[in-house]
Amino acid sequence: MPSYRTPGVYVEEISTLPPSVAEVSTAVPAFFGYTERGSGIARVSTLLEFEEAFGGPQKSEYEVKTRPENADDASGPRVIDSIRRKEPQNPSSSLYYALSHYFANGGGSCYVVSVGAFGELPQAAHFTDGLSLLAKEDEPTLLILTDAVNLDSAGYYTVAQAALAQCAKLGDRFTILDVKDGDVEAFRGPAGVGANNLKYGAAYHPYLQTTLTRRYDEGGVTIVGSDGGGAQTSSLTFGADGVVVTFTGGGAAPQAKFTLGDANLDLAIAVDGATNQLTVGNVRDRTGADVAAAWTAWKAENDAAGFEVAAAGDGSGAIDTLGSNFNSLVAAEGGGASSTTLAAIKAGASPETALYNSIRTALAAERVVLAPSAAIAGVYAEVDRTRGVWKAPANVSVSSVIGPVAKINNDEQDRLNVDATGGKSINAIRAFAGKGTLVWGARTLAGNDNEWRYVPVRRLFITVEESVQKATAFAVFEPNDSTTWLKVKGMVESYLYGLWEQGALAGSSPDAAYFVNVGLGKTMTPQDVLEGRMNVEIGLAAVRPAEFIILRFSHKLQEA
Repeated sequence: MPSYRTPGVYVEEISTLPPSVAEVSTAVPAFFGYTERGSGIARVSTLLEFEEAFGGPQKSEYEVKTRPENADDASGPRVIDSIRRKEPQNPSSSLYYALSHYFANGGGSCYVVSVGAFGELPQAAHFTDGLSLLAKEDEPTLLILTDAVNLDSAGYYTVAQAALAQCAKLGDRFTILDVKDGDVEAFRGPAGVGANNLKYGAAYHPYLQTTLTRRYDEGGVTIVGSDGGGAQTSSLTFGADGVVVTFTGGGAAPQAKFTLGDANLDLAIAVDGATNQLTVGNVRDRTGADVAAAWTAWKAENDAAGFEVAAAGDGSGAIDTLGSNFNSLVAAEGGGASSTTLAAIKAGASPETALYNSIRTALAAERVVLAPSAAIAGVYAEVDRTRGVWKAPANVSVSSVIGPVAKINNDEQDRLNVDATGGKSINAIRAFAGKGTLVWGARTLAGNDNEWRYVPVRRLFITVEESVQKATAFAVFEPNDSTTWLKVKGMVESYLYGLWEQGALAGSSPDAAYFVNVGLGKTMTPQDVLEGRMNVEIGLAAVRPAEFIILRFSHKLQEA
C-alpha cells in the first residue's frame, strides 16, 4: 500500500486477473551439418535465409560417358551411355537438402548449427561441440543430427548418445535419430545407441528416395568421349620384374603412384575413379609379386575403376629400386578417351544441343536420397500445428518422396517395433498402395517402458513441464503462503483444463484428467516453508495412441 503525504487525487490500478500459462513452442528443430560458409548457429525460416547465413548446397560433380548414336559412325551424334556421380574426397553435406525436405513436409522456423565447412573430414567432435553451443539456446525442442550419419559408426553413435544426454539434462527437447546405413542390428547392438536416456529419442527407418534434385555446375559435369573418342587401354611397366599397371577406360589420362611409407604396415591401395588415379602406399622393401598379391585381394572387395595390376616378369624386383619414375605421378602411355564438360559443349562453336539437353534432362532425374529425420521433423511440426503435440505423428504421409529405399512388410516391422532385449523400438516408414509413403510408428526408443513408450506422451510432458516452469517464475521470492499457492494452483489448473478441452488429456471430467496439489500438509511440511521450498504436484492422464486396432467378428446364430 503506497504512503501518500501530499494532498491530491491518486489513481491506483488493481490487478484482478490471475496469471496464466503461455504454452511454449513444441516443434522447433535444430539441424547439425556442414555448410558452404563458416560455422556457428542461426535461426532460419526459409531456405533463402539459410543461404544468406550459410551459403548454398554442396555442388555435385558428374561423369557422363557417351557413345556414338550410330555404331558405324564414330564422328556422328553422341548419346548418353552412363552417368555417374563423382564421390567427393570427404562425404558430401546433405544439410541443404535436409532443410528443403523439412520445409516441404510442413516445417517452420528452425535452428541451423553449422559444425564446419564443406570438404572438412567429418568428426564426432564437430558435432559434440555443436551440441554444446546449442545447449545455450532455450527455444529448440528437437535435435536433428543430419550430417552425423556420414561419420563412422562409432562416431555417429557417440554423437547420438550425447544428444540424448542433452535432452535428459535440459528436459526441454527430444532427439530424432536415423538408423545409420539401415543397419538395425548395429543401431541396437552393444556399440550402438546405448541404453541411457532412451525416452528422450525416437528412431526412424529406412532412408527416403526424395523428389529433390542435386545442384551442380555445368563445368563440373565431365563428358567422356563426346568427340568420338572411345575407351582405350594403356599400360606402364615398373621394372622388368616389378609390376605392370594397365588401365582400360576413358576420361583423364590414368596415373600410377607408389609411395615408400612403412614396411611394417600392410600395402595401402586406393583408386580414384574420378581422376583415374591409382595409389599404392607402404611399398618399402616389397616386391612386384607382393604388390600383385595385395591388389588381387583388394580388387575382390573394391571397384578397380578400370585398373589392373600384375607382376612383371617373375615379380621378384624390389618396388623401391625401380628407377627415377618411382614416387612420382606417372601418366601411363597411350591415353584415354577425350573429355570435355557440359559448360564447354554449351559454349562451343558448334554446340551439341541434343546431347546438352539430354544430359540436362538425365541429371534432373538424379534424385537425392536422404536420411528420414528431417522429413519426420517436418511431420512433427505439421501435426503439432494442426492437431496438437499430444497427437501421434504417425499415419501421416511424407511429402516430396518417391518412396522408401527399402520396402518393409509386417513381419519386418514386428521386429522393428518390439525389441524384447533392449526395448529400442524403431519406427518404420512404409509405402502403401493407394496411400503413398506413411510414417507407420510412434514409439520412443524406450519401447518397453509403459510410461514413456509413445512419442506424443513424452513430448506432451516436455511441453507441459517447460510451459509451467516458465509461467511459475513470477512466484519466485513471493510470500510462501496460501495466497501465492492459490495463484499457482489456479493458473496451472486453468492451463490443464484447456488441454483437457482440446483432447490432450484422458478422462470424462477434469478431475479424472489431471490434478494439481499445493499447500501446507499436502505437498509441503513446515520445514519446507522454512527452507524456501514451494512444492507443486501435478498429475496428468495423457492420451495414448491407439496403436493396435482389433476388430473381433463372430457368427451370430439366426434367432427367427
